[in-house]
Amino acid sequence: MTLTLSFLSYIYPLVPLDAIKASSKFTRMAVSFKYWDDCVDPQDMEALWADPEVRSEWINAGETKGQKVHLSRDPDGQPYLTQTEMKAVAGIIVRRHFVSQIDSDMICAIAELESDRQPIATRYNKKTKETTIGIMQILAKTADWLVSETGYREYEVEGNSKLLYRPFVNVYLGAAYLRWLSDYDQKERSEEFIVRAYKGGTKKATHKSTLPYWRRYLSVKESLPSRKVFEVGPMLDNPSVSSTPVQQTKTTGAADATWDSKVSSEDMEEMWNHPDVNKEWSKSGEKRGKVRFSHDAEKRPYISRVELRVAAETILSKYFSTRRVKATALCALAEIVSMRFVNGVGPRPGVMGIDYPTACWLYKDLGYKAYKVESVDDLTKPFVSMYFGAAYLDWLSQYEGRERDPQFVVQAYLAGPKNVNLQQTGPLWLKFEEALSRYEDFKTEQGACTIL
Repeated sequence: MTLTLSFLSYIYPLVPLDAIKASSKFTRMAVSFKYWDDCVDPQDMEALWADPEVRSEWINAGETKGQKVHLSRDPDGQPYLTQTEMKAVAGIIVRRHFVSQIDSDMICAIAELESDRQPIATRYNKKTKETTIGIMQILAKTADWLVSETGYREYEVEGNSKLLYRPFVNVYLGAAYLRWLSDYDQKERSEEFIVRAYKGGTKKATHKSTLPYWRRYLSVKESLPSRKVFEVGPMLDNPSVSSTPVQQTKTTGAADATWDSKVSSEDMEEMWNHPDVNKEWSKSGEKRGKVRFSHDAEKRPYISRVELRVAAETILSKYFSTRRVKATALCALAEIVSMRFVNGVGPRPGVMGIDYPTACWLYKDLGYKAYKVESVDDLTKPFVSMYFGAAYLDWLSQYEGRERDPQFVVQAYLAGPKNVNLQQTGPLWLKFEEALSRYEDFKTEQGACTIL
């Protein structure tokens, strides 16, 4: 699907194309932080103190919880984050907003290259007459675009570039840009493409000028403490129905998201009133007002097949009762796209994998307005994601004014309507058939799936 978004004007380098300068060559704006507390919100300070490695490092340095924590200083007197602090900030941002989408080690390695982890570092590009700011060296206009056009609104930075000196704000927006690059032009991108595009812009992602940066990145990343597996990969190849987390374990803790925190009271009542959901929740000891999500071994929240199906049936009965979309089709697509993970998998957020620009287009241009979508985080709400997934499927069923068959609709949902090949039964359709077979009212008519 081609969206009428002004992406092209934002395809520019985040940093100049010349070699990375030493930290002493950075310029600094009239911003000064002496303590962590000067540039971090109280809840973020709590999150840092809760990190065992940060807490140990701070206590060993003589810091005391409840008092202001000093930022480290380099020989020039400039503040910087230690590797332990940088790792913690990146990890917190990824866990909050980019689970299974961005590798925190990628963020840490880029921070090393871009700023030496210095929050008030800036770099002026004489050619473009633009200044990059902070740990991830973000342009102010890139930050404004990420907020206004792509929905990353956890921190409202529009018109206030000074917020980019704050570590959590800067790392959040740097991670948001990396995630956008990972799905650039609606194609799954490699780690190398993402990193080189971050350096030189998407047009220079394969140009020889960004190759040295990629090599330095690999070297820095390999030297980071506690290396982890890179988590951004081809979304449709890695998740499979067989790897879906079916073991239902319920975890407790104040930080855990609940159904009630992501679903309206009206929709929660619909869930409780369904006998299958009521039985499942009662059996696992859930209480009204605080229903926990199931979690896999890595503590990632996901929804059960019963919950998924009832959510799909509720959305369709309320908003698409006269349309051709069936609940089983939505459930099967969710199995493939997100493995039923609440936050989604790879670059696609939510259980239905509908990204923010697509949801905005469906809402603003096509009139699907039963649920508002004001930020990308809204799409991690199961009913919101399900609604826009159903809306997109409904639109595809009449793509270009023609009634489309199930194979076209499924392939178009997963790969885009311009990439459909009906000449042969492709792997996407076979995956869909496998996923569809897991839902009990799967029917066949003359050997074909009845999904629409």
